[in-house]
Amino acid sequence: MSFEENLKEANEALEKLNDKELSLDESVKIYKAGLESIKKARLELEKAKLEVEQIDG
Repeated sequence: MSFEENLKEANEALEKLNDKELSLDESVKIYKAGLESIKKARLELEKAKLEVEQIDG
């Protein structure tokens, strides 16, 4: 999954968490999924950063 897709999933999770009718269990599941998407996006960003540094260096 791309950086953009992971970022989109994280944003969707945040929107879902604003739903006041979610159960605690569902909120926790959505929160975990959002964090995982953010983690994957950060890894993609770090890989891109390293690539740019190699090109510049």
